[in-house]
Amino acid sequence: MSNSFFNHIPCGQTLPQNNIHAVSVSMPALQDVIDYEEQTPEILEKIKSAYPRFVLHPYLRQLANYIEDKYKVNEAYEVVLLSSQKAVEIVSNKYYIHNKIEIDEPFGVILVQKSSRQLQKVLKYIQHVGYNLSSRLAQDYLCDVGLLKEKYQEEYEDQLVSYDNIISILSDAYNQPKENICLNPSGMNAVYCALRGIKNIQSRNGRTVLVQLGWLYLDTMNIVEHYFEENKKFYDVSNLDDLEKYLENEGLRVSAIITEVPTNPLLKCPNLPRLKKLCKKYNIPLVIDSTFATPYLLDLKSYADIYIESLTKFACGNADVLMGAIILNTDSKISHISHEFFKYADMPYIKDLQRMAYEIKDYKSRMKKISSNTKKLVEYFKTSPIIDKIFYCLSEENKVNYENLMIDENSWVGIVSVTFTNDFEKIYDKLNIAKGPSLGTEFTLLMPYTYLAHYDYLQTKEGLAFLNKIGLPKDLLRISVGIEPIEELISEFKKVEKLI
Repeated sequence: MSNSFFNHIPCGQTLPQNNIHAVSVSMPALQDVIDYEEQTPEILEKIKSAYPRFVLHPYLRQLANYIEDKYKVNEAYEVVLLSSQKAVEIVSNKYYIHNKIEIDEPFGVILVQKSSRQLQKVLKYIQHVGYNLSSRLAQDYLCDVGLLKEKYQEEYEDQLVSYDNIISILSDAYNQPKENICLNPSGMNAVYCALRGIKNIQSRNGRTVLVQLGWLYLDTMNIVEHYFEENKKFYDVSNLDDLEKYLENEGLRVSAIITEVPTNPLLKCPNLPRLKKLCKKYNIPLVIDSTFATPYLLDLKSYADIYIESLTKFACGNADVLMGAIILNTDSKISHISHEFFKYADMPYIKDLQRMAYEIKDYKSRMKKISSNTKKLVEYFKTSPIIDKIFYCLSEENKVNYENLMIDENSWVGIVSVTFTNDFEKIYDKLNIAKGPSLGTEFTLLMPYTYLAHYDYLQTKEGLAFLNKIGLPKDLLRISVGIEPIEELISEFKKVEKLI
């Protein structure tokens, strides 16, 4: 096998490698993941930069120190950086924060008492809602004040056309007018802004319950908990009977139903015609996170009233830009779908727009290659002696709910999750494929999903029982399939077969 595609990547190396703006980080051994979750001193020495909503970027840490000195901030307070003044207002109002000094900067700054419960809550909240300051903005600022000697060299689209180019590509892909698309500084911020808009509009109509369909991404569920005191969860997307019974009594109190198509990480898909029929009956908007589906693989136009996409994933393809989008469906028959959903959004930083505009140009061709590779990888997995269960879009369990959504017969969603017949840690450690959080990269990226997303559940009998109840295996490997030659990827798995 060629060494040009798959090699061991040391723990703490950014993914993509040697990229200061990378949103993922290499965790090549399962013990690295465990140490990261338990925040051991050894792992913190290795991991200097990781997913920006979870780990403070080194440029932001350096900028916070500079702001502390510039404004002579009392050492009892932590300087917390945010994407904008709008973000400052939202976070400050929620946690009753009132800065004691005037701070004049092109980004948001709040001061929170160190080692306080309030600080922990604020940082966790910013993680959930995605009002993070751009690492590229921090880089530019630090260079301007002489604290950085040079900027990371990368390719950009022209500043004057970047925003319009991104919007135009998404407009064509989703078949929606440009004015129906809003960009956000992260995918989670897109979720937050859409749900906050729903709450503001729907509460006027007595609709105060948000329904969560499926076991959704961790921070999506946290936003649901934060902003909807009344929420109802239905974990099994394949069983709509319980939802239908619930709506018979409570349908006129439901503000929206939010789901993922397909779900992360088990690739399940609800019966969308039946779900849409229920939504129409009770005039409920259906919010679909289409990050896995992308506008190039599954056709959701007949079902989604509002799309949410994390552009950080497949649209970017290189895991080095945080950005999200809200897309309103003009075909929606829900009368109160409006641009209210856009009012809480921040415009992403210009350098992030320029980088995204450069990368999103290949979105369609990238998905075609990823889709083709995914299909071939699944075919191999069906014959592999080390593979136990395979979770993918066209499995027998899912097939009936997918077939009418596929844009063509080869539009396979680019994620596969598997369990193994042998020891999970042994196989995980031996695979010389990039391993870390995030997905949607042009390079194949593996993630021990349950360990990284739900490590707390693995620590108790009750937690393990709950994972079993919702059908989420403890030893699950999520594979975000890349564009490498598929023979090379399969060969890497075959090498491990021989070692087990």
